Amino acid sequence: MPTVVLMDVSLSMTRPVSLDGSEEFQRKNLAVHGLNMLFEHMASNYRLEFTTLMAFSSLWELLVPFTRDYNALQEALSNLEDYDKTCIESALHGVSNVVQQEWGSACPCQVVLVTDGSLGIGKGSLRHSLLTLKQRGDDKKFPLPFPFPTKLFIMCIANAEELQMTDAMDNLEELLRISGGDGQIFTMEGPLCMKSVQALFGRLIDHAYSPFHAVLHCGNLSSDVQVFPRPEPIVVDEEVEPMPRTVSTDLEIVGFIEIADISSPPVISRHLVLPIAVNKEVDEVGTGTTDELEEEPSASQMAGKSPNFCVLLHGSLKVEGMVALVQLGPEWYGMLYSQADSKKKSNLMMSLFEPGAEPLPWLGKISHLGPISEAAENPYGEDDSKSPFPVQPPVKRSYAQNVTVWIKASGLQTDVQKILRNARKLPDKTQTFYKELNRLRKAALAFGFWELLKVVADLLERECTLLPDSAHPDAAFQLSHAAQQLKLASTGDSQHSAFDHNIVPMHTDFSS
Repeated sequence: MPTVVLMDVSLSMTRPVSLDGSEEFQRKNLAVHGLNMLFEHMASNYRLEFTTLMAFSSLWELLVPFTRDYNALQEALSNLEDYDKTCIESALHGVSNVVQQEWGSACPCQVVLVTDGSLGIGKGSLRHSLLTLKQRGDDKKFPLPFPFPTKLFIMCIANAEELQMTDAMDNLEELLRISGGDGQIFTMEGPLCMKSVQALFGRLIDHAYSPFHAVLHCGNLSSDVQVFPRPEPIVVDEEVEPMPRTVSTDLEIVGFIEIADISSPPVISRHLVLPIAVNKEVDEVGTGTTDELEEEPSASQMAGKSPNFCVLLHGSLKVEGMVALVQLGPEWYGMLYSQADSKKKSNLMMSLFEPGAEPLPWLGKISHLGPISEAAENPYGEDDSKSPFPVQPPVKRSYAQNVTVWIKASGLQTDVQKILRNARKLPDKTQTFYKELNRLRKAALAFGFWELLKVVADLLERECTLLPDSAHPDAAFQLSHAAQQLKLASTGDSQHSAFDHNIVPMHTDFSS
């Protein structure tokens, strides 16, 4: 999950902070100290994280593009310059542009906004931006919410009492709400000093950048691993009392299955699994030039020369073309597999399924799967000519009755055109015409699509007026009759709009 650090370099950040018995510091110096602490933590625990540094006042500037070189980020922090007034809206537009150019609109991103809580002055201030939200055209929309999934963390180099003396806190909370509410505002506790700013960024690290360590078990074998990025808690909507479900720190491999059997299952997130056993040589991986940092360390590099089950598992899955089913918690499963980044390099990945005992219907319940050796006969056949999947349901479902579904406008258009084609061939296609008409009528009634019945009735009346002189007289009678029945059904009258009621052909002297 990439991180955007948005640093306020307006004049208000140069306000002095008096520290007893030492030299004067500016709020900007405190912010730089806190960000250096964050970057050092990420360099040690989140080396695979891409981070960019932006600065803003009335305009915004990209100081360091997305990189894993935290030395470059810290160097850019030491060379910050001071500019004019605060304009958060302009900076958020810059964040949107930078992220979409690099990652598109599907990649989730974390934005760390570092400011002193000053909203700016006049036009362009956060106060003015929020007051004019509903008075804007499409060409001047507020940048929040971002077009990509976002967590917004606002780091205030000010304490809560200072922010509550004005409407700064209310406006920052409204900014967080507009962003989607998935984030948090952090304020300093106690006096403004180095110790307080360390505690401030320490709370951010604990909340959003703490590494996820787990133990991967398989029988008597185990390995300490780090899962990256940290798995987020999942709330299951179907439960009576929804509670966040978190991935356990004990990951148990329950079995192995061929890639062809599991295919490409739906997953809620994907994560990189790295062994934690790191030796001195590995500590050097990821340090040095930017080019070196652009390459992710492989599992074997991370484990060094020590025997490691995680490396053994990765190599085995890669060679055998299989995946490992892993239990993440009670009735919650995922899979471990090898994913190639290039011809020479691959990583051990973990994908999380939806919580439940049967996340993949074609496999049945995961708890019902077992080793081939316990089966009466090989479920794959002696020559691998068959497969036990998909698992057949105990009750055979009937798909004999066609159900009309209009997912796209083209499907509805096709059904209407079919009715009109048969209408032009009356009376030869009378039975087919009424069959298609009743099918559309029932679907419209089921969806409450009353307007469709009126429109089709108007189309049939129009077809009636366009009949050529050579048309059979019965055609005009049938079209008028069908149009009249559709109009009666569209009124909602209980007699004519009953779902089980069918429109029957009008009996005329020409019908026989």
